[in-house]
Amino acid sequence: QRLHARVRTAGARVKIVHLLGWYFPDSVGGTEVYVEGLCRRLRAAGHDVLIAAPDSHHVAPQHYEHDGVPVFRYEIPKAPNRDETNHRRPVRGSDRLYRWLAAERPDILHVHSFTTAVGLSEIREARRLGIRVIVTCHLPGLGYMCRTGELMQWGRYPCDGIAIPDKCASCYLTRAGMPQVAARVAGAIPPAMGSLLGRLPGPIGTTLGMTASVREFQALQREMFALVERFVVLNETARQMLISNGAPTAKLVLNRLGLGHANVTRKASPDLQPATAPVRFGCVGRLYPAKGVIELVRAAVAIPRDVPFHLDIRGPQIDAASRSYASALHVAARDDLRVTIGPGVDGDDIPALLASYDVLLIPSVGFENGPTIALEAMAVGTPIIASRIGNLAEIVQDGENGQLVAPGDIEEWSRVLTDLAHRPSTIDRWRRALRQPRTMDDIAVDYLALYAA
Repeated sequence: QRLHARVRTAGARVKIVHLLGWYFPDSVGGTEVYVEGLCRRLRAAGHDVLIAAPDSHHVAPQHYEHDGVPVFRYEIPKAPNRDETNHRRPVRGSDRLYRWLAAERPDILHVHSFTTAVGLSEIREARRLGIRVIVTCHLPGLGYMCRTGELMQWGRYPCDGIAIPDKCASCYLTRAGMPQVAARVAGAIPPAMGSLLGRLPGPIGTTLGMTASVREFQALQREMFALVERFVVLNETARQMLISNGAPTAKLVLNRLGLGHANVTRKASPDLQPATAPVRFGCVGRLYPAKGVIELVRAAVAIPRDVPFHLDIRGPQIDAASRSYASALHVAARDDLRVTIGPGVDGDDIPALLASYDVLLIPSVGFENGPTIALEAMAVGTPIIASRIGNLAEIVQDGENGQLVAPGDIEEWSRVLTDLAHRPSTIDRWRRALRQPRTMDDIAVDYLALYAA
């Protein structure tokens, strides 16, 4: 009803297919939650909405409903070949999606991922069918711009976002486990020669052909921009990076993230409920390396034991990788009773959990387009300490409503947490400067205008 009060839909009813690399119930992450919330509002505005996503684990039924929206899952191989992963040809099984799109004939295909079986091949097919395509980029790869998908140079430093074959090839090979010196040598291979050497089988071909692969991804990026109507980014940093790499400015749209939860209650003001020792820190989200949680745990246990605080880490352990990472966190925490690693939290319970913390910690070591958990914390009145990276550096005003820390810097994280544990009154000052974030309704309004255009 609130959405209808703000938007008066004009013209024909629009049919929209949202295509992404993963979806409920076998995957729960920020992109999935974003699409779920957007679909709910688009339906409320009178449009027809469907979801499509590949299924490489073959665990989901082909057709089902989630939150009242029809979902189509198309099976793809668990182990795609090199040409498929590099988007040189459609992934086996993608033809099922193409036939489904031909039968459904949506007005708009809204792509939210660039991954195996979701990418340029699917955009080409949609355009062949006369379907208009909009892309929203949730991940730091920014389409085909970053070959590692992290926007972290050598996996350690925030990248400037300028894609150059030798630089990006060396970085990618380092992230794949190659020593930096050897990666620089492989990165010096001219792309023309790399295209020939890349035909060699196995890891040798991948290594020697990496500069050509970077150049190839740049060509894919140019073709993708030629085919899509608009490319939506979630922060200004991403927009400027794309412009620096030659993306057409007219096709770039900034639609910042917004709060997805309804009826979020802000906790009592810091004057009525001041922060006191021991400070309660929280870290909530997926458990995997790019989130920097293990570096955070190491920083916490490095703080002298006579400094009181509590660090509560909560994340879903829904697959082998997240369970393995949780085990590594327990090992890193050792016997420090100030650090606890708990289970994931239902979405409806997240606002109350965030309100129970004095400060939310977001120690990401990879570029963040969001994350939405930061907006949820601000909405309930909990300030943030975060890595100085991506969108986090745009939503946290360093020293005013939170603090920014160099990503992966264990010593700096220890120092910042120790200082706050000794001076919790700093938290109260930050809280007074927090602003209410955008909402998912704001996001939907912007998309409705974009679809109409």
